[in-house]
Amino acid sequence: MPAASHPLIEAFLEMIVAERGAAKNTRGAYTRDLTDYAEELVRRGRTPLNATTADIRAYLARLAKQGLKPVSAARKLSAIRQFHRFLVAEGRRAEDPALIIEAPRRGRTLPKMLSVNEVDHLLVVSREGLEDPGRPASEQLRALRLSCLLELLYATGLRVSELVSLPQSAAAKTKDPFLHIRGKGGRERLVPMSEPARAAIAAYRAFLKETRPDDNSAWLFPTDSASGHLTRQAFARDLKTCAAAAGISAARVSPHVLRHAFASHLLQNGADLRVVQELLGHADISTTQIYTHVLDERMKALVRDLHPLSGS
Repeated sequence: MPAASHPLIEAFLEMIVAERGAAKNTRGAYTRDLTDYAEELVRRGRTPLNATTADIRAYLARLAKQGLKPVSAARKLSAIRQFHRFLVAEGRRAEDPALIIEAPRRGRTLPKMLSVNEVDHLLVVSREGLEDPGRPASEQLRALRLSCLLELLYATGLRVSELVSLPQSAAAKTKDPFLHIRGKGGRERLVPMSEPARAAIAAYRAFLKETRPDDNSAWLFPTDSASGHLTRQAFARDLKTCAAAAGISAARVSPHVLRHAFASHLLQNGADLRVVQELLGHADISTTQIYTHVLDERMKALVRDLHPLSGS
């Protein structure tokens, strides 16, 4: 049953685009999940307006029997929950049949982690030889670019797509402690920049202007790619080369791992989860909660160190 043929699903999809700024891929995922759910209801002689909790549980049981992984089943249940909340909010149903259903149990997949010392060493290695006059200009520019990318990524926690597509105007604001980012779904946020990151941008852009005075690209990291800016793949390759030079397994390092390091290290040092959510550009706090293992350890330490009876 295509979503377009089911007015309730189509209305929900229009809402998440209009009110949440859902991206095309997000809308597509919801469309697939809710269409599959609606088809199950048709087989059971039901509709979204009279589906019961038992219908939803039977649907999830069928998915499990078919071998669907718990993480995928949980995603489908999330779509169903949001859909039924929407129907209640719109006055199409009096009760929410998905309200009391628990998500399928799944093992917690933690992101790959780098320690503060490992990230610091990676940054140090990326800066090595930056001012060596004996290096060819093209090689020196590439090294300055990588150093700038790493400083920015670890300082801001940007998505790699946001990082490589930063506009050239970002370089004009190196005295400004914030970057203005337009992220997923068109959501905008301000991200603080560290002094080392601002200095790295200034050094990189100064050398670029010196070696390519006629460059009028709109991008901070221009290349000859189809997009006009550095690709995610090219950055990832350079990052893995730098990791190998730093003695860190390339399999443990990627742009996304550095984004995780940014978030985890902030939380380890006392940052609030909601603040980290805003910095990462997550629309939902549940996405940021993958880092709760960091908070768990911090809370244990707080109880151990601060509770008046912990030493008794």
